[in-house]
Amino acid sequence: MRPLLLYRRTRKRTRVRFALLEADMQFWAIPLLMTVGAMLAVQAAANVQLSTAMRSPMGASTLQLAIGSVLLLIATAVVGTTAAFGHLWNVTPWHLLGGLGSAIYITAGILLFPRLGALTTVGLMITGQMLASLLLDTFGLLGLPTEPLQMASLVGVLAVLTGVTLIVRSQASGTDVSAVASQKATRTVGAPSRAAVGAVARWTASGSASMAGSAPSARAGAAAVLADPTDRNRLSWLLFAMLSGAVLPVQGAVNAWLRADLNAPITVATFSFLLATAAMGLALAVALSAARTPRPQLKPLRTVPWWGWLGGLAGAIYVTSMFLFIPRIGAAPTVALTVAGQQLVSVAVDQYGLLRLPRRRVNGRRLAGVAVLLAGVALLQLTR
Repeated sequence: MRPLLLYRRTRKRTRVRFALLEADMQFWAIPLLMTVGAMLAVQAAANVQLSTAMRSPMGASTLQLAIGSVLLLIATAVVGTTAAFGHLWNVTPWHLLGGLGSAIYITAGILLFPRLGALTTVGLMITGQMLASLLLDTFGLLGLPTEPLQMASLVGVLAVLTGVTLIVRSQASGTDVSAVASQKATRTVGAPSRAAVGAVARWTASGSASMAGSAPSARAGAAAVLADPTDRNRLSWLLFAMLSGAVLPVQGAVNAWLRADLNAPITVATFSFLLATAAMGLALAVALSAARTPRPQLKPLRTVPWWGWLGGLAGAIYVTSMFLFIPRIGAAPTVALTVAGQQLVSVAVDQYGLLRLPRRRVNGRRLAGVAVLLAGVALLQLTR
């Protein structure tokens, strides 16, 4: 009887410990993921600095991914999990494809910003993220725990989307700051053309994009595509924007499988970034050979501030956090918390003109959008 009693007591203590660990994960998810989202706002500013200096959004994106890969390779060596790379040959092939999500997302931004405008693109991408997250959680897709759809969860998702819509509409109706941004960027980054700096600055005004890209005026770009009856592909571009946002939570779920295969989180993030870098480098080579993108300039990089090199680090932390938290708290809360942190910091960046970005007055509609978004995040978190 004693061995059986000891086994039962040990099993009970183990269940209690796991329950405490899950509660701990739930508690720490809020500050950690909001901090990760805040770093995406820094990543946006960093990518603007590199993109403006290099005169090549695609080149800047490839460089940032390469920097993230190098940092993660160093981290893998430090924690001693380099040997896990040798087990990649034994895992299910589709578990290796998570890194393609970052390359797809970046490429989509480069293609869509000039066609739809930054604000429309970002809004559609976030919508795609939330809808994909909801589907992953509700139906337990890609091996995630099934979370039955509750009314509170649905209201939370709708609140997040409503908040994002209010934020995007408030920014679209805001003051045009391209001239101020052009003067500031020309003064502090180097000597690129005013047209190039203005294009990047107008993209930056969204305060939400986390990857590099240049675009004409957000309102003009969106209106041109949405209203032009000769553009038969406009619906395809709109759907592509949503799908490119949807790849991010899918990427997190796929990487979670790879993490379970290797039991080495840093190694998984490293492989994901290496794959994304290779894919982005291939896309850059194809674009250069077809003369569809400017050739990257390297000399002006010395004018980039120190924090302009943090985009790769921020992206690496984001990718790692996604596949660590999605299996624990669900895809929808994970995405919603990062979006919330991103928007909170973006408000501060716009209000005070931080990180060499143009100062934009934050109006009541945008503050209301952030408040509704945070309320939606709270609902999603409370239903878990």
